[in-house]
Parts: sequence; structure tokens; C-alpha cells
Amino acid sequence: MSNQPEERYEDSQLYRIRHSAAHVMAQAVLEFYPEAKYTIGPPVENGFYYDFDLPEAITNEDLEKIEKRMRQIIAGGHAFVRKALSAEEARQIFSNQPYKLELIEGLEKGGLDEYGNPLAEKPEISIYQHDSFTDLCRGPHVENTRQINPSAIKLMSIAGAYWRGDEHNKMLTRIYGTAWKTPDDLKNYLKMLEEAKARDHRKLGKDLEIFIYEDEVGPGLPLWLPRGGVLIEELEKLAKEMEEKAGYFRVRTPHLAKEDLFLHSGHLPYYAESMYPPMELEGTKYYVKPMNCPMHHKIYGAKSHSYRDLPIRLAEYGTCYRYEKSGELFGLMRVRSMQMNDAHIYCAEEQFEQEFMGVIDLYKKYFDLFQIEKYVMRFSLHGKEGLGKKFVDNERLWLKTEEMVRQAMKNGNVPFVEVANEAAFYGPKIDVQIWSAIGREFTLATNQVDFAQPGRFNLVFMNRNGVEETPLCIHRAPLSTHERMVGFLLEHYAGNFPAWLSPEHARVIPITDNQNEYAEGIVRQLLEKGIRASADLSAQRMNAKIREAQLMKVPYMLVVGENEANAGQVSLRVRDGSRQDNIPLAEFIARARDRISTRSGQL
Repeated sequence: MSNQPEERYEDSQLYRIRHSAAHVMAQAVLEFYPEAKYTIGPPVENGFYYDFDLPEAITNEDLEKIEKRMRQIIAGGHAFVRKALSAEEARQIFSNQPYKLELIEGLEKGGLDEYGNPLAEKPEISIYQHDSFTDLCRGPHVENTRQINPSAIKLMSIAGAYWRGDEHNKMLTRIYGTAWKTPDDLKNYLKMLEEAKARDHRKLGKDLEIFIYEDEVGPGLPLWLPRGGVLIEELEKLAKEMEEKAGYFRVRTPHLAKEDLFLHSGHLPYYAESMYPPMELEGTKYYVKPMNCPMHHKIYGAKSHSYRDLPIRLAEYGTCYRYEKSGELFGLMRVRSMQMNDAHIYCAEEQFEQEFMGVIDLYKKYFDLFQIEKYVMRFSLHGKEGLGKKFVDNERLWLKTEEMVRQAMKNGNVPFVEVANEAAFYGPKIDVQIWSAIGREFTLATNQVDFAQPGRFNLVFMNRNGVEETPLCIHRAPLSTHERMVGFLLEHYAGNFPAWLSPEHARVIPITDNQNEYAEGIVRQLLEKGIRASADLSAQRMNAKIREAQLMKVPYMLVVGENEANAGQVSLRVRDGSRQDNIPLAEFIARARDRISTRSGQL
């Protein structure tokens, strides 16, 4: 099992190829649309894009001529030449390009990146030139356009994008492309995209009747259909079992709280942009909760504790609400209402490593169960430039807790990669990137250290010396949210859930109406044994009923005709294509109950 990348993407030759291809595409676009204003064109996962302010709308048909021109430019063998220059020199070069001038101003005055975020260091202003095209750019690039394989590039799509990701700015035209080292790499990627399209959780969620969105309810607020409700119940049942074994106590908290609570926790100063606006009643402001932790802190603080009580582990599948921008919403992956597999562990400092690694071990158990073979543990650190703004202003505690996490992971022989400036506002964290069966990457679980909030809430315990001490708090969500987890599992399994997780375990299919009563009796027996089942009593022919069950990805289809009814048997058709004719119903029940009770990956 590989659980760590071999090379950082940003350091790879493929990254350089894609960055260079973005410049070549921009040159081609400007040749066709000389009045266009161009902005930024970075490499992204599996490709690149460039944003343009165009004088007219373009279509997917226009991409063909742009792509053809790109190949001609590549064949010219033009060198990519870097040149450092002053801000004033850069302004002269891009005097008729307002977006570039805005970027230059940010680089000159504040050391800001293309999205207006502060950079760790004020960068050198540089341009890259090839053929007739010049761009404001830090690089890196290939040495020559011939290092881009013209048969391994393809322009993929057109989309709208706000300048600098801000919905208050102008909407630009974004052109997406992809570039690979060889034509075979491109072919394999396009094949994977077709598979990914078939596995898209939004399509599967609709086809399998898992969830829907309704305009009158609102964007990012999914409605779970009965079959989706089964998935949620099974995941929550799994979490409850695992957490009970690990010594967690389950709690419940309300969906909203007074403004004072979120000021007390520090969330309003650091997190206000992601919170829904307050509602005011009787002179008091209330917020719907974006997270459960402040209320869990109140539960911990409701009684006194000694060192003998610790660690205390409080768990909840609480529903939280966060205002994600409309352009960032995506199926179940980015939503505004989420049911979070949340828990908070309050422990003494000497218990920290054991508790933190206990959460990591819980991750691994879930990964084994769901057959997740590839994952990366991302150790997210603070950034000094964000202290007091993005992060709690306590450099000493940042360095101390980061080293505690680092040593715990090393002592546990768990590989990880460190990423600066991505910590939670109250402490460092481990985020888990996982890959589905088709190689799509997801951010799923999180394991966070909190050195700030326990003190803010005056949480204490009496230590062995009879002195009050502030506990550390670990925030963790191994199964993420129901929304993201179900979205991931839909794509990971292509809707073919293992039997225990399937919304419908078995469907009984009578061959004629004469077997309807027998089919209904079988359903009653299956339900009594904890097997989710239904009977298809429609007027369709048997093959159509089987096809319908296959489309709904039901694991077990029990066909019953006159012979089966007379003998008290069923003919079993399994979703994987295998079949057994004329078997005793009790034999199927024993098989199904074994697969379900053990949460087996086999049917």
C-alpha cells in the first residue's frame, strides 16, 4: 500500500509542462482575440486553466481552432525565457492589461499572490517570454515548447470564474485544458474521465434515489431520500459501535446558540465569513452553529474533573451550517448543511500522544473497512504572517503543539507530509487526503489539536498534585460528514455498496402474479431477520424486473416461480453475476446475515 506521494506535484516535470501549455494556450487565444485581457493561468490537478476577459463569448467549437494553433506554436520550438524586472518596467510591458497591473501592484506593495493572499516573502517580479507571448509569472516552465508533446494536450471545457474568486468581481471566461507526457497518458486520462463521469456521485445520487436538491429549500441544503436515509443510519451505527468500544460518550447539542458563545470561543473573529448571519430575538443575537465544539466545551465544563476522569471523549453526529459561496458548492462534497462525525477529547498533556494516535488508528480501521488503499496524512502548520489574523497569536504554543504532533506521528511510524499555513485557527492538525477506486482525491478526515479554546472556556481538571490544570482538546472527525462520506462512497463503489451498506439488501421477484403472495411472505421473513427487502409486484416481465433491480444496484435478487413456491425455495441472482438456483430460503438468509453482520466486502 502506498500512503505517501513519491514527488511533490509542484516539483515535477508534468507541472512544468502544464504551466507552459497554459502560456501557449494564452498566446493562441490572444491571437484570435487581440482585444482580450488575460489574467492568470496556473497548473492544477490533471491539467491547467487560464482566465480571460474576452470581447465576445466563445463556445466549445472554438476550442478546436485554439488547440490547433497551440500545436503549431509548440512545433516552433520556442524557448521559455525568464527575466526579472522592476515594478515600473512590468507596468510598461502590461500597460494595456488591467488585471496584470493589479497583480503587479499587489506584488510591489504587499507581497500578495494572484488571489490577494499574503505571501511568506515579498517575491521578485519576473516575466516569462516565448515566441510572441509575454506573461507576468514566477514559473517554472519547460525550457522549450517542443518539450510539450502536441499529441498529449487537449482543451477540455469552458466555464465562468470570478476574478480572484470573488463573486463581487467581474465574471471571466475560464478555459480548461490538460497536458501529459505521452499520448497514451492522455488516452488513459480521458478513459478515466469517462469512468469518473459514470461514477459521479451527483448522477448516482439521483439515479439511486439517495438525495435531491430543491430550489425552495436552497442550494447546498440536501434532502435525503429514504434510501439515502439508510446509508446515513448505517454509517452512524458504525460510528457509534466504534466509538463505544473506544470509550466515547455521546452527547446532543442544539442547532443554534447566542452570539456570546461564538465570541467566547473565538469563532466569530476568525470564522465569521463562513457563518450565516445572525437572527435577533428579544434583543439577543443567535447564530446557527458552524461547529459543535463550543457546546462540547460547555458540557465538559458543567462539572468538575480530576486527572482520574481523563481522558473524556464526547461524540456527536451534530448538524452544522456553514455559508459556502455559491460558486464553491458541489454536490455532497461542498454543502451548507452538514452532519458531522464530530468528537472532542479532553486529556492531560501526558495523555496526548496516546489519544492522538488512537484517532489515527481509528482512521486506519475505517480505511480497511471501506477498502481505501491510498491516502496521505497532511500535517497542517500555522504561518507566522497569519498570527492574530488567521491563527491564534501564541507562537510558543504553536511550536510546542506542532512538535507534539510531529513526534507522535513519528513514534507511531505513520508517514506524513507537512504543509504550512493550513492549520485550524486554534492549533495544528492532521488532514487525511484519500483516493477513491478511480483515483479521485478527497479531503475526508481530520484530527486537530486545540491549545486555545480550553483556556478561553476556563476548562480545568485537578491534577495529581491537587492543582488546577488546563486540558488539551483534540477535535476529530474520522468519517467526515455524512454528506461528504456518502458522496465519496458513491464514487468509490460506483453505487455498488457492500451488502451491509446497501439501502436495499434483497429484492424478491415473482415470475407471475401467482407467486406474489409467496414473495410477500419471503419479504416478511427477511425483514424479521434484519434484511432490508422488498418485492416487485409490478406487471412487468421477470427480465424487466431483474433489470430494474440491477439498475438500482441491489446486491441480491430472489427469483421465485411455481417450483420455488412449492418447495419453499428461491433462485438467487447476485449483483456480481453469480447465481444459485433452487436453494432453501434459510440458506440465503444465513448467507446474507453473515455478510451484513460482519460488514463483509464480499456478497
